[in-house]
Amino acid sequence: MTAGTDLTATDTEETRIPLDPFVSDLDAESAALRAAGPLAAVTLPGGVPVWAVTRHAEAKKLLNDPRVVKDINVWTAWQRGEIAPDWPLIGLANPPRSMLTVDGDDHRRLRTLVAQALTPRRVERMRERITELTGALLDQVAAQPGDTVDLKAVFAYPLPMYVIADLMGLAQERLPRLKELFEKFFSTQTPPEEVVATLTELAGIMAETVAAKRENPGDDLTSALIQASEDGDRLTDEEIVATLQLMVAAGHETTISLIVNAVVNLSTHPDQRALVLSGEADWSAVVEETLRWSTPTSHVLIRFATEDVPVGDKVLPAGDALIVSYAAIGRDEREHGPTAGDFDITRESPHRHISFGHGPHVCPGAALSRLEAGVALPALYARFPGLDLAVPAAELRNKPVVTQNDLYELPVTLGG
Repeated sequence: MTAGTDLTATDTEETRIPLDPFVSDLDAESAALRAAGPLAAVTLPGGVPVWAVTRHAEAKKLLNDPRVVKDINVWTAWQRGEIAPDWPLIGLANPPRSMLTVDGDDHRRLRTLVAQALTPRRVERMRERITELTGALLDQVAAQPGDTVDLKAVFAYPLPMYVIADLMGLAQERLPRLKELFEKFFSTQTPPEEVVATLTELAGIMAETVAAKRENPGDDLTSALIQASEDGDRLTDEEIVATLQLMVAAGHETTISLIVNAVVNLSTHPDQRALVLSGEADWSAVVEETLRWSTPTSHVLIRFATEDVPVGDKVLPAGDALIVSYAAIGRDEREHGPTAGDFDITRESPHRHISFGHGPHVCPGAALSRLEAGVALPALYARFPGLDLAVPAAELRNKPVVTQNDLYELPVTLGG
């Protein structure tokens, strides 16, 4: 049975909001989700009905609620065979076993072992390398011919990919193929016949990396994951492969979107750009306000209710699926006040957003993403203080990815 056929998902009389697979107007879609209340009935691409939490306070509660789990076997539609194995988003709904996909004691075990490898010290040690890579890429930006440069292609995309490759010990010659595979992994437009092959090839690349590091360990995250131990317990190869896939996917896509969105925000808010360029506001405020106002991750898939869970004046029914709509949550007026819809780097309590998640499954790569953006953005504008969009913001094209707030390209002029 294909996804979307006769799915009941605990039938509801309220109108479901279909999430646009082409992401033609994310702001309007997010506003509609917020207007629907803290728990909105939505339909994922492929006709899959789920629920979306759309407000800050309710999201924090659900992300800490042990009745909302990652085990896909709780999902009634999955049990009935109504979710096709070639559904384009199946890799997000049913990923390999890692700390992303388990709860309770299993999650604590995996998280503890991964934390031994991805330490704050290891992340901070990347600062010098990030600075070096940023400088080299900015030289390439300056050398681009013509008046217009695709800043995503020559700067915002390669920087996180080079960083994650260095961190994990991935061979750089793998990067072009990984780019193609992860684009298929996240896209709602991947042909069904390519879905399983994409997932298989991604796992194969990571498995080859793990095998190579077992043979010749180095000073990298993959080797550290292999060596991590807690009371004699170690990660299996399957768990390391899944962890690498998770961290490569989250580690580069989030940072690409964070850098791209920050540039768009500053270009469309020249008063805010003037504040940070003059030193009246800090670059960390640009990073945090971008994470809130145009969060890199628009919707996170997917959790499942083990029993009925009240959410505001509604109920998330047992056996139903839940997504977390961070794009809607970031502009929740109940949390951020009547100016929640404004991009304002002078906002009080800028860290109050939850764009990297909340609770046990909060993103382990948040510090690295903040570090990369915190190095890249000031260096970019120090080199090109007159940088601006080359086209009106309304002409920028979103990629057809319901989980990522991302653009096809970012055409800019570098200024005088």
